[in-house]
Amino acid sequence: MTAPDDSGVRLEVSGNRATVVLNRPSALNALDARCAHALATAVARCREDDAVGVVILRGAGRAFCAGGDMKAAAAHLAAGGDPRQFFLDLTVPLHRAVTDLRAMAKPVIAAIGGVAAGAGMSLALACDYRIGGTQARFKQAYTSMGLAPDGGWTAIVPFIVGSARTQKLLLLDPVVEAPEALEIGFIHEVVDDPLERAAELAGQLVTHTAGAFGAAKQLLNAALAPALEAQLERERQAIAAQGASEEFSQRLQHFVG
Repeated sequence: MTAPDDSGVRLEVSGNRATVVLNRPSALNALDARCAHALATAVARCREDDAVGVVILRGAGRAFCAGGDMKAAAAHLAAGGDPRQFFLDLTVPLHRAVTDLRAMAKPVIAAIGGVAAGAGMSLALACDYRIGGTQARFKQAYTSMGLAPDGGWTAIVPFIVGSARTQKLLLLDPVVEAPEALEIGFIHEVVDDPLERAAELAGQLVTHTAGAFGAAKQLLNAALAPALEAQLERERQAIAAQGASEEFSQRLQHFVG
């Protein structure tokens, strides 16, 4: 079964395997409101479908996900829209998707073939197992745009890399290439074809004891972010506030040219 992809997200279900495809390759799979809602719907379907035993999340084309769609933000502001509301609305479905990725009692594999920036980085790191291609790279991206992180970034990243490296990412916003991403734990392995490897791994994981994995993941979640939903709401309010700042406005004008 393949769900329509005119929303920017395609859901493919074959037997006990589901693949969620971010499908806006011309925009590097950046998330606008419509795409974010479609993503949340697709992830929820995967979580609720007992026939699905494993989920793959990937991006179409040369990117995983470039984060929030800043061109959509610029168009919203140009039309006289409230910048706070743009981010408040966008983060509702984004955070629902992140919550479901973490909460579903089945393995979620990210196949990362290119850039994962901003919210795209948050989505990738919310997955249980992350496979990077040789061109995979991560960029925090928020602070360089005058924004605060969302998508659970401030809960998940410190858990993976520690507070010192997290501070470096926030202050300097470097690009983390695949070799370093492997070293610090953003990805678990680097391969030539991450989608092929994800499909191979999915075939292995779907035969594992689902109940045991679900129980183990629930325990890990309790240690990773015992108040993830509360942190997501704090992030939502913070990015909305920064979205209304002159700092963001100036960075956005420069970004869109």
